[in-house]
Amino acid sequence: MTPELDVADPVFRADPYPTYSRLRKTLPVAAVQRKMVGKAWILTRYEDVVNALKDPRLANSRHHAVGGKNPSEQWWMPRLFRTFQKNMVASDAADHRRLRDLVHKAFTPRRVEELEGTVERIVNRLLDDAERKGSVELLSDFAAPLALTIISEMMGVPEEERPKFRRWTFKLMDSKLETPLDFIRRLPSANKMLRFFRALIRLRREHPSEDLLTALVQAEEQGDRLSEEELVSMVFLLLLAGHDTLVNLIGNGTLALLQNPDQLQKLRENPELIGSAVEELLRYTNPIEAPTPRFAREDIELHGQLIPRGSMVVPLMASANRDETVFENPDTLDITRHPNRHVAFGLGSHYCMGAPLARLEGKIALLTLVQRFPAMRLAVPEEQLRWRGLFGPRGLKSLPLHLV
Repeated sequence: MTPELDVADPVFRADPYPTYSRLRKTLPVAAVQRKMVGKAWILTRYEDVVNALKDPRLANSRHHAVGGKNPSEQWWMPRLFRTFQKNMVASDAADHRRLRDLVHKAFTPRRVEELEGTVERIVNRLLDDAERKGSVELLSDFAAPLALTIISEMMGVPEEERPKFRRWTFKLMDSKLETPLDFIRRLPSANKMLRFFRALIRLRREHPSEDLLTALVQAEEQGDRLSEEELVSMVFLLLLAGHDTLVNLIGNGTLALLQNPDQLQKLRENPELIGSAVEELLRYTNPIEAPTPRFAREDIELHGQLIPRGSMVVPLMASANRDETVFENPDTLDITRHPNRHVAFGLGSHYCMGAPLARLEGKIALLTLVQRFPAMRLAVPEEQLRWRGLFGPRGLKSLPLHLV
């Protein structure tokens, strides 16, 4: 056991990489005790993480692995979190393929390319507002409105409803989720979001539009449709994942560039490097630290350690992306790094379907930001920055900047 690994500890959240490095060398399969859900096995080496993301012996649902209830089915869990388990991230095999096939057409390269002009327009509008003020809280004033506007437009969320969704999302996902009380405190926001999603689905049933939600409501693939619960879960997944990952990429990426002024200057002088820069920022800053947990369908032995059937397994993508056996100087930010075989978006059948959109938005947002504001700098001492307490998404609570 590694009881010293408190994933919600502020010191660990600020810089988990020394701990991950030590575990890769000395304890690559580590058992940690996680509040509420019990023991979990974390994998820290690149090869093990890659294998785990594709291993058929690991299920995305504990029920599919060994039967019984998932942790999300406890009585005190908000209904929205139970409903969330019906999405494709937490499903396996045929269920996963069915759900993924019903939504993948919205994220084809062509559909994403068509959004480029929209992203540029929103980025410049938000930065125009920030420039007039001379400073910005990058997450709440830029990254979050950008992410929320794009995914909301894709989903057909009415503009007047978007600020409410942002507030609920922040309350649901901002801090630690370790005890039943942590979840109970989120009941009001969770219930409001659940009612909001159901109302949105009814709206699109009665008034179809040219958006992704209408397509999901009307979707039919080999005679199959999404159930009401699956629709709610899919909307939650797409809005939350499409929002949170980009916010973290922009926030974490901007901070990393400010901490590495040589790389920031190189990007300003060579804007054609933005593609490889975003890939390196994904590897280096890990907007998603770990995917949803896996569950062992059978006893698995790895590095002399037995992972019993039914155990929770967490492949740490953030550790894999800093593995010194795969990446030269892994703790150094290098926007020209090539090749860059990071696993920031996962692998296999559960590879992030929104990755092309996140890359497009990240490239436009980060390049425009660094080019427009050569005097950009932190507005508070770096040691005052705080990281969110969640283990999964990795992001700052805020990032105040002076732009001029």
